[in-house]
Amino acid sequence: MKRRNFLTLSIRSAMAAGLTASIPLALLRAHSSHAALLGAGLSDPAMQPLFEHLAPNALASSFKYVPQAAQLSIRMAQVTHWTGLLGPDASPVSTQVWGYGAAGEAVTWPGRTVELAANGEPLSITWLNELADGGTPLLHLVPVDTSIHWAYTLPGYDYQIDTAGVPVVVHVHGGHNDGAFDGNPEYFFTPGFAVKGPRWQSETYVYGGPDWNNVAGTCWYHDHALGITRLNVYAGLAGFFIVRDEADTGLPDNPLGLPVEPYELGFAVQDRMFRSNGELFYPAFPEDPGYFDFIDEEGVELPDDLFPEGGPTALAEFFGDHMLVNGIIWPKYDVEPRQYRIRLLNGCDSRFMRLCLNLVPYPDTTPRTGQGSRVPFYVIGSDQSLRASAAEVEEVEFAPGERLDLIIDFKAVPAGSRVILQNLLGDAPFGGDRSKMDDLFPDRRTDRVMAFDVMLPLSATADSDIVNGYPLGGGTDLGEAGLIRRLALFEGRDQYGRLQPLLGTAEPTLDVEGQNVNGALPWFAPITENPALGATEIWEIYNATGDAHPIHLHLVHFEVVGRQRFKAVLVEQPVEESDGSWGSGYRLEHIKRLGNLRAPNPQEQTRRDVVMALPGEVTLIKARFDKPGRFVWHCHILSHEDHEMMRPFHVGDGPF
Repeated sequence: MKRRNFLTLSIRSAMAAGLTASIPLALLRAHSSHAALLGAGLSDPAMQPLFEHLAPNALASSFKYVPQAAQLSIRMAQVTHWTGLLGPDASPVSTQVWGYGAAGEAVTWPGRTVELAANGEPLSITWLNELADGGTPLLHLVPVDTSIHWAYTLPGYDYQIDTAGVPVVVHVHGGHNDGAFDGNPEYFFTPGFAVKGPRWQSETYVYGGPDWNNVAGTCWYHDHALGITRLNVYAGLAGFFIVRDEADTGLPDNPLGLPVEPYELGFAVQDRMFRSNGELFYPAFPEDPGYFDFIDEEGVELPDDLFPEGGPTALAEFFGDHMLVNGIIWPKYDVEPRQYRIRLLNGCDSRFMRLCLNLVPYPDTTPRTGQGSRVPFYVIGSDQSLRASAAEVEEVEFAPGERLDLIIDFKAVPAGSRVILQNLLGDAPFGGDRSKMDDLFPDRRTDRVMAFDVMLPLSATADSDIVNGYPLGGGTDLGEAGLIRRLALFEGRDQYGRLQPLLGTAEPTLDVEGQNVNGALPWFAPITENPALGATEIWEIYNATGDAHPIHLHLVHFEVVGRQRFKAVLVEQPVEESDGSWGSGYRLEHIKRLGNLRAPNPQEQTRRDVVMALPGEVTLIKARFDKPGRFVWHCHILSHEDHEMMRPFHVGDGPF
């Protein structure tokens, strides 16, 4: 399939799901998509309000969990949520979502924020799967593809999701977690712990303490169950997890002079599609192959049985046409003419963004492109730490799973004006360049995220004074590395001919069973990455695909060393699938690095756990592996992670 044709596929998917009887071919291919969206029963983003509803602040005290005796019980349950969405008659419509919430309290999307002190008292959290109604498991909110390698295809797990329930497991992304509490995809559990994954260990997870994260940072928590992560997160299972330290305390007298509540804001950015009645919509069914040609990205017609048993099927990527911030479509936030600290989370499935700030007169809703409309801002941190000093920028890359820590100075713009947070990238897989017209939705609004309206009077609270080069004391230094590992990213095909992204090695390697392997590997193949306990390693990650991938390592924080172009010979080879059949993958031969090593971007000069690997480049990271046990590394495009672009690694001696 041409992966840039997402909107048309979504409309045709709605048809296949029985939402409409027929849509003329000419209408599907029309430049304007409004009528087609309405005919398919989908919400038209062009008919939705822009910058009318206030975005909740995920860092407000009222939105944070309050532990009792260093313990929390957090449940996952279904709730009715209002996104700001309007139905065809312009009346508000609500959406059924899944969220997190403390025992005895309402669940929310996103989940309330967990805040923890670095090196402080450990926090015990009991995670409860309450995705049930009176003991009967709830159906998933979106279609589930059971043909891929997922929780209920594991040996001995011959369950049906409609009767056994939805498997979940929580991963604190960015946490220096013990293996038992890391949210390994095979640690899943169903309502009432009736079904437990093969590596499940405990109902209660422990975070914090002297061997956990030792500096302040912006982490988050989200579902991580095997082969269904993309769908569980899409349903709403995500929230912030903030780490504080003695410098970044979150209090008015913090030594760094950073803005604090109410001038510290947290916003999770996600994209979604909706039916016109407010229900979540997730494309999963094919068009009729006898009516529409189904073409892959190389222009080759794919077989009629591409979609197992007629679907639902996992998509290669997902791009929603509605942008949401903390669960609200295209919201606004009213600000004073002062500096604000704004933490952003890219919680999208597949969407890379390049963010900038555009000044427009209030109440404009369209970003300006004219000279002088940009508003510079400061990057002060990302992922797991602050930078060493503030860096002034006009644009910043924002990959799935990544967090940004910014200072925006609203006294630098006229009072009564509007500043739009704009996305400069398109609605298709990102390859490193600016988007082309065929990478964009028709009449799209995904180039806008939210607005800041400079409307509030300046309070008597002292303003902060963050400027370019302002010392923060962050950054990372992991010392000298020993072993260098050469790893690779591939795109193959599964047993049905679908695109299947894969991880693997970039050179011949002995796995932990002593077998010599090379190239693309499935999740369940024996481990090939087995760092010694306490070792510092450099991982060279060669991207042999046509798109960028956000690579995430559990357990560690790492330093981004740099990037460099390379060339190699790509050799096709078979890859075993989870059902014992065979798909295809690749290996690399005759690798040659080209040119000079390119330094990391400003937001990458911190403690990191996500790195953007660009096509045709090798990305170098350095990490220390200082806790024993089994962890995972994967692409944080959730659709890729679920369809085999994830591998376990093991620190120290077995058993594996």
